Amino acid sequence: MVRHPKIVTLLNDPICADSALRDSLADWSAWLATERRFSSNTVNAYLRDIKYFLYFVANHIGASPTLSALQNLRTIDFRAWLADRANDGLKKTTIARALSVVRSFFSWLERNNLGGNPAIKALNTPKIPHGTPKPIMAKNAIRAVETIKNETEYSWIATRDAAVLLLLYGAGLRISEALGIMVKDAPIGNSLRILGKGNKERTVPILPVIRTAVRSYLESCPYNLMPEDTLFRGVRGGALSPRIIQKRMQLLREQLGLPDSATPHALRHSFATHLLSNGGDLRSIQKLLGHVSLSTTQIYTEVDERHILQQYNAHPRHK
Repeated sequence: MVRHPKIVTLLNDPICADSALRDSLADWSAWLATERRFSSNTVNAYLRDIKYFLYFVANHIGASPTLSALQNLRTIDFRAWLADRANDGLKKTTIARALSVVRSFFSWLERNNLGGNPAIKALNTPKIPHGTPKPIMAKNAIRAVETIKNETEYSWIATRDAAVLLLLYGAGLRISEALGIMVKDAPIGNSLRILGKGNKERTVPILPVIRTAVRSYLESCPYNLMPEDTLFRGVRGGALSPRIIQKRMQLLREQLGLPDSATPHALRHSFATHLLSNGGDLRSIQKLLGHVSLSTTQIYTEVDERHILQQYNAHPRHK
């Protein structure tokens, strides 16, 4: 089995001196990558949380952790670990994620008859006050794209940026998804297949305005693009960096007087919110966005309700 370099680094760390623990971590990380189809970045993030946990256990029990020692930890020991994380000034979201990762490892041990630990099941996940997405108003999202399109006769770069932003606002793509499209999959047809987070595949419809923008970009791009190349290219011909699109949105904020929340990802939020406002159902929006859980999509109902309330408050008879 070929392991990612960072996985090998953790397994060679002195904290994994116990062979049973080391082998379990190796098998668990392989399961995350193959069965759960997590990206290498996600697997590494999981292993990083496990590493911090193991170092805490080592200090807490005064000995190098073994698989057997982990199975004998009590609820009070796990609570001490969470308290230690909080004392380090970590956000509740970070602590909740770490707890989820450690729970995942113990659940995997139990399912594979390697001994879990029921004590961790007694812990409550820290309550996280969730924020609501900050979409861009429809008229401002359109203004942002139109502002770039007005530059297209002077620059192929403007043509490129208009196409990218339309994919975010008109198809609800993440910026990484838009910039990961290959030339052979250029969205010039009626739909586009996207491989999103967790290697979850979805199909999104492509609006005529997006098809037109992408064709304009392909016609104006000065580089000889091969089918396996990423579609959107930088000034020097390399793959386009997300930072370039972020800078473009920063300039648009200054030009149009948009709030700081007007980011590339806010265009994706706008896609979802504007669909919902115009009668789209949550299940369809969930599929279009590539959300695994409907609860993730439901947060947009709060945005829509807030918008309706704002409209009501503006009524001249409200006072």
